[in-house]
Amino acid sequence: MWGRPELYTSYGQNLRMLNTRPKQVAVVAMVLLAATYVPFGLPDEWLHLFAMGLAAAIGAIGLNIVTGYAGQVSLGHAFFLAIGAYTASALSGEPGRRTIGFGITFLPLWLLAAGVVAGVAGVIVAPLATRLRGLYLAIVTLGLVFLGLHIFKEWKALTGGPGVGRQGPVPEMFGQRLDRNGDLLTGDQKMYLLTLVLLVIFAVFARNLVRSKVGRAFAAVRDRDIAADVIGVSVTRYKVLAFGISSFYAGCAGALLYAVLGRVEPDSFNLLLSIQFVAMVLIGGAGTISGSIMGALFITMLPRLTQELPTVLPFISSDVTAPLGAANLAIIFYGLMIILFLIFEPRGLFGIWIRIRNYFKAWPFSY
Repeated sequence: MWGRPELYTSYGQNLRMLNTRPKQVAVVAMVLLAATYVPFGLPDEWLHLFAMGLAAAIGAIGLNIVTGYAGQVSLGHAFFLAIGAYTASALSGEPGRRTIGFGITFLPLWLLAAGVVAGVAGVIVAPLATRLRGLYLAIVTLGLVFLGLHIFKEWKALTGGPGVGRQGPVPEMFGQRLDRNGDLLTGDQKMYLLTLVLLVIFAVFARNLVRSKVGRAFAAVRDRDIAADVIGVSVTRYKVLAFGISSFYAGCAGALLYAVLGRVEPDSFNLLLSIQFVAMVLIGGAGTISGSIMGALFITMLPRLTQELPTVLPFISSDVTAPLGAANLAIIFYGLMIILFLIFEPRGLFGIWIRIRNYFKAWPFSY
């Protein structure tokens, strides 16, 4: 077995999460690097960005479950992110203030509540969505974004109103604020480590889900729902389940993301936010958990990287209002990269990694 790491002697061994020794070593090395070097070797500015990227990766995994694995096109991810963010903010908010608050600052409670409320909303929407496919389903989920924008703008007791907003969820555990500097770790270090641990938990659960009976049913519905129905797969049931799980992930991601940011505003949950999560899935790789993480980190880092372009390319302006400004370039790159990846590499960044890995596995041979 040491000389032939991909020789499987059983179906169960082939389906194992880390079924080869190189995968086991690589995953352990990446987790150790992310948990030891990154929080202590990078400045807080980058840790803040990484924390946002890791939180967004949880939401991207959720969108990938419903879109990449179950084949249901959804453009309403921002709606479920908003539900999670405002549920957590209301639970952890200080009572007696201008906005609704219950003073429950214990992080596991408001995080779980954010996921459950968003998941219930997804299950409620799912029976309507399961009657549609393709473009029609995309339009229905797109309507959720605009419906949510109107509700959150008008419900000022919950959201604070447009241009005002409210404080994000308060990350507190055992009386310690995780977003504030402590004796040993800074607030950004603590939030980074928190999002890293939670991402590992959510990613492992999602990976186990997609290689189970449920995941195989998702794939059957995605590839040919009529054939899946003929062989006994309950199409409606698994579509509802996919929407529910995806919404749960989105709710938790929304709560974590705005706990890192520290403030929630209704205008944040617009169509652009949904498009960003679609870009995370398509650029990272649809139908892969690893691709969701790659895409989320890439899209989160992209605005920060474009800010450095004016120092390298003089024709790019640092003015945010300029047509070729750094802020507008990030939006341009979203669309351009989606087009390029769909044409030249539909499997996204994960597909590029597979190509590189296969090249070195076969080297020096070309086949």
